[in-house]
Formats: sequence, C-alpha cells, structure tokens
Amino acid sequence: MQLVYAFDAYCGWSHGFSPTLREVVSRHPDLPVEVISGGLFTGSRRVPIREFGYVQGANAQIAELTGAQFGEGYDRLIADGSFVMDSAAAARGVAALRRAAPDRAAELAGTLQLAFYVDGLSLSDAATYRKVAEETGLDADAVVAAFASPEAEDAAADDFRRCAELGVTGFPTLLAVDDDRVTVLARGHATADEVDRRLTALS
Repeated sequence: MQLVYAFDAYCGWSHGFSPTLREVVSRHPDLPVEVISGGLFTGSRRVPIREFGYVQGANAQIAELTGAQFGEGYDRLIADGSFVMDSAAAARGVAALRRAAPDRAAELAGTLQLAFYVDGLSLSDAATYRKVAEETGLDADAVVAAFASPEAEDAAADDFRRCAELGVTGFPTLLAVDDDRVTVLARGHATADEVDRRLTALS
C-alpha cells in the first residue's frame, strides 16, 4: 500500500493541509508517498487573482480551521489583484523538485506552498525554485534546469491525468492505494488522527 497525495500548489486548502500531511508521513515512515499535482488553475481559470472574489474569505476560514499562515508577500499579491495563478507551471515545479529528491516530495510540496502563501513568490518563476532548492539543500542549478525541461511539462500532464484516473475532484485529496483498491483518507481537511483511524480500518 502507498499514500497518494493529490494537491495543487495554488490551492489554499492544500496549504492548510500541509501540517497534517507532514504528521501522517512522520507517523508512517514505512508507507511510500506519491505526490501529484492537480490542474486547479489551467485554461480559462488562468485569470487575475482579483477575479476569484472568494479567496480572502476562504483564506480566513482555512487559517481558522488549520492554523495556516498567510504572509505579507502573499497579502500584497491579493491587494494588487493582477497576479495570475498557473497550475501547469506550478506542476512543472513540483515535478522538478520531486525529481531532485523523490523521497522528500511531501516535504517539498509544503515548502513550495510557503513560498507562495507566505512570501508571495510566483510558482511560474524559475527564481522561486532556485530559492526553494537552496533552502532545502538541493542542487539549485539542477532543479532550475529540470523546471524548464520538456520532461517537467510531460510530468505535469501525467500528474493531471493521474488525478483524473484516481477520481480526484478536489484538492487536497489523500488516498491509500493498494493495487486496484483506492480509499479516500482525507479530502479538503482532516487531522492526522482522523487519517490514522481510516488507515487502521484498512488493515
């Protein structure tokens, strides 16, 4: 059995779920974790952030429920309103980080979300991945090169396809996958204890 974490780096609820994911991973070091990106902001949803009027209200709810931090850099993006979230670019970045350190994919996904939701850095910008790589002890040049590579684009498309195949319709979604059996452990929000109870019921 393995855990599959489907998230979108531009999803506030995924940002709020990061501490739960960290705790689940630390409690179950024996379970492999696959991290895949969703395509929340692609196609016609790639519009200035001001067009998503619900964002600030949702963020307040996320912060209240999960304790997630939203920093000044991110607040400035919201106030300006012109920033465009591009989930395809973010998925390329996740793929580049995952390639550099496959066994740290869950940790790196959380770090990438901090870059956006705390520091207000664009996940379409190679400099953001250089910063994340340097902060986490990865080869920054290799990560930046991977982000710009055709392989990262292919990996992002594969991630979107895998989310669809697994029946993921919202982010974040944490799944237990055991051969053909797919069980939802969490969707949107859950505590590590709640995830544990669902995992225990599978054994």
